[in-house]
Amino acid sequence: MEKERDGEREMEREMERERWRERDGERERDGERERDGERERDEEREMERERWRERDGEREMERERWRERERDVERERDEEREMERERDGERERDGERERDGERDGEREMERERWREREMERERDGEREMKRERL
Repeated sequence: MEKERDGEREMEREMERERWRERDGERERDGERERDGERERDEEREMERERWRERDGEREMERERWRERERDVERERDEEREMERERDGERERDGERERDGERDGEREMERERWREREMERERDGEREMKRERL
């Protein structure tokens, strides 16, 4: 009878140990799920950071293209001004300015076209800046 009770107690203890092992396993699985969730959130955050870095890089490239366009426009303006100075100097030396009113009119038309191109470039630049802000 004593042996039976000892056997029953041993079985109860073994069953209790098994329940503890199951609970420990559940806790471990819960911990793994939690860690997996944290890992996924960390990965998502890192992916979002990467997307922001890419966008920042794209914006910087666009800014550089914009600066290059501005340099090109300024270079063209300088070249046009220099050419205009050279033409003015030639006209003055040759006396064309006084003898030929048509050339003055052509030059004025050329200046007007230059001003129109200049205004168009500014409008293009403003549009680009608006797009960049969006």
